[in-house]
Amino acid sequence: MRPTVLDEVVGQRHLLGEGRPLTRLVQARTLHSAILWGPPGTGKTTLARLVAQQANAEFIALSAVMAGVKDIRAAVATARDTADRPTVLFLDEVHRFNKAQQDAFLPYVEDGTITFIGATTENPSFALNNALLSRARVYVLKPLEENDLVEILRRALADPDRGYGDSSGSRNIVATDDLLGQIAGAADGDARRSLNLLELAIGIAESNATGDGSPQIDQEIVDEVTAGSLRRFDRGGDLFYDQISALHKSVRGSDPDAALYWFARMLDGGCDPQYIARRVLRMASEDIGNADPRALRIALDAWEVYERLGTPEGELALAQAVVFLASAAKSNAVYRAYNDAAADVRRMGTKEVPMHLRNAPTGLMKDLGHGKDYRYAHDEADGFAAGESYFPDGMSGRVYYEPVDRGLEKQIGEKLRHLRSRNSVSSKKR
Repeated sequence: MRPTVLDEVVGQRHLLGEGRPLTRLVQARTLHSAILWGPPGTGKTTLARLVAQQANAEFIALSAVMAGVKDIRAAVATARDTADRPTVLFLDEVHRFNKAQQDAFLPYVEDGTITFIGATTENPSFALNNALLSRARVYVLKPLEENDLVEILRRALADPDRGYGDSSGSRNIVATDDLLGQIAGAADGDARRSLNLLELAIGIAESNATGDGSPQIDQEIVDEVTAGSLRRFDRGGDLFYDQISALHKSVRGSDPDAALYWFARMLDGGCDPQYIARRVLRMASEDIGNADPRALRIALDAWEVYERLGTPEGELALAQAVVFLASAAKSNAVYRAYNDAAADVRRMGTKEVPMHLRNAPTGLMKDLGHGKDYRYAHDEADGFAAGESYFPDGMSGRVYYEPVDRGLEKQIGEKLRHLRSRNSVSSKKR
């Protein structure tokens, strides 16, 4: 069911259609090197073939899973033998090539021997080297919408030449639009997957058919072929980090409903709940902090509950933590303070500990002045040694931690302002 002309392509309206980038490219019958980046089953190979076909170019297809530098050289040799027409070298899964392999065909792209079109499901910014990216335009393909997939399935059922249709009409497969929509939904934006599911459904329908009637796909068959279908997740890939980013930002943005959605999406895609537990623990410190210190304890407790109960029982405890964190007062004051302090440490080098703050476990160290003039805070009024400095020399007065005016940090801030004011007054008296 691969489209043979541009008009048969379904979806990718941002790239195809009147005046759109790929349409203009095909209509002009011109070629330039390109990277097609998108999820599986969205038409990357199809578009590469159509571009080459419309430009009357030789089309050489390789897969980085199986091919190597030797295959690239063979393709270049073929391109030179057919110099009367352009050659498109299409490399599927281009992200699987290492830097040296990617560099192998750069000279031939540069001198025009080949036009390179690569297809990848990975972010080109990370998966491809800069030299290749500078010579190729990146086109981003999107997952197909459900109505696009239904259209593809309808075509497959009706096409007697390439699909499942019967020109005689005696054995046409019967399926309602609602059932096709369920198959499309289970395919999760992947045209190849939707056709595979349809093929499974047809196989069952044909085995169930009796007499001369057309095989019929019913609800029971659809439920059977779509059972256990997982949404796209791509562990460790771009989509993985996009989803954990969405979860983190939903918690930070105090939206427990959106946070729960992304939490459920990641579990549904097969993410390790322990990974989510670690990230939730990070959120408790980074985005809630001292505005509600209970968040850290709740995140730890949820992780422990999951370790004891496992899936699925322990996932509820993680969901509880996600909801609490999203609903809690927010503060990144500790996060900012830590980063500022760490930046000073890197910038200022190794400053010595002031003598009055040094430990003095031996007589020699006491004779050298370690711990001299140290003021024991518990012996001071209110347990606070006003005016005392605990920084290295030359750093007194620095303020990293500035509590926000929310949650418990509101009270912490009031206390620190009072103590810092006393420090200031005492320092002026000195």
